[in-house]
Amino acid sequence: MDSQSSEILEKIRQQFEKAPYPRTPLEKSPKGDAKFLNIHNIVNPYYLRNQKVIGTQGKVILDAGCGSGYKALALAAANPGAKIIGIDISEESVKLAHHRLQYHGFENAEFYTLTIENLPSLGIQFDYINNDEVLYLLPDPVAGLQAMKSALKPDGIIRTNLHSALQRSNYYRAQKFFQIMGFMDDNPQQLEIELVRETMHSLKDSTHLKVQAWHPEFERNDERLLANLLLQGDKGYTIPEVFSALRAADLEFISMVNWRYWDLMDLFKEPDNLPAFLAMSLPELSVEEQLHLFELLHPVHRLIDFWCGHPNSADPVVPVSQWTLADWQAAKVSLHPQLRTPRFTEDMLFSIINQRPLEISQHLHITKDPIFLIDSAIATSLLPLLDGPQMMMSLVERCKQLRPIHPVTLNPVDEATAWSTLIEPLTSLEEIGYILLERSPDKG
Repeated sequence: MDSQSSEILEKIRQQFEKAPYPRTPLEKSPKGDAKFLNIHNIVNPYYLRNQKVIGTQGKVILDAGCGSGYKALALAAANPGAKIIGIDISEESVKLAHHRLQYHGFENAEFYTLTIENLPSLGIQFDYINNDEVLYLLPDPVAGLQAMKSALKPDGIIRTNLHSALQRSNYYRAQKFFQIMGFMDDNPQQLEIELVRETMHSLKDSTHLKVQAWHPEFERNDERLLANLLLQGDKGYTIPEVFSALRAADLEFISMVNWRYWDLMDLFKEPDNLPAFLAMSLPELSVEEQLHLFELLHPVHRLIDFWCGHPNSADPVVPVSQWTLADWQAAKVSLHPQLRTPRFTEDMLFSIINQRPLEISQHLHITKDPIFLIDSAIATSLLPLLDGPQMMMSLVERCKQLRPIHPVTLNPVDEATAWSTLIEPLTSLEEIGYILLERSPDKG
């Protein structure tokens, strides 16, 4: 590492030593935040890559750049039985993280003051590495990726992210301005924060930078101001640069963490009625090219947030939409683990007893639509999932018992009708992420 990179890294360390991030109160728990826990549930990326549901008991999870430990706490809460290890460049942050997990009763956790580049010195291989809001601060992201890869089990997965150069372009202009003004020569303190506020207040409201990079929350939230306008070492990247870094580190892209919100086709008014040249060319594009077009057309994501792993570590996967009846007949069905809560059980039973639709989206906020409902009759058929995974065959048998007579013809429900009654809603629920479906191994 050259002297300039070392100097930047030291400034970053000092910034987080004096102001550990995030400044989340010690007593706050993520247990009621279904969306936040879902992001940190390692079942999701393993299922996306391999179409298999893993158990979290005994898994070893690293929070690389753990800060004050709130995300390590979320990893512990979302993955019961896993061992949590956290590292951070800031000794003060590490102390806070350790105290946080002890406070919330998670004893199977260890924390170390360590740079990501020195991660191999721990001598531990991880099932999952969470590297959130860190990689874009490193002088060399490829070196960081390589260090994490060296500590990753052969079938392990890394979640990491980089700031978007396109979405944050106005913030980078602001940072450059404040660098020229000398506000970032040393580690920004309260004086520099107030000088930024005075500067922005002095600008006309119509000044482009003020319009694009100044927000009311910066008036009262020092942490947010520092993280956007005075963040030491902050850099932005594009999709091609991300994929180039992955190739340099010999890592394979798995998926965006919030992949539902990176769908290029969603940007068009009529995806099924595109101009001919688009209809012919877009389906032929690689994943990298599609994601790059998305960021060029609609740069709304602050983070390019993705999962990656060792090359060629994915199992062969057949999309559920392409399953044959034989696949379905041998399939295992699981409720998403984040839905295993007393409140969800209560709402499901209420739906069934009162024959009202179950609003599943209020329990796991992962759809682009604000509300997603399940018919009470389907909920009744899926009730055994509360006890654990079930074979599809047994759920269909239950469906036949619940609906033995066709409501229109009054004839006994035949086998084909019974299967289709469940296949259609389960396909939709799996696509959204509420239900997880596994093919029998002999079908792989």
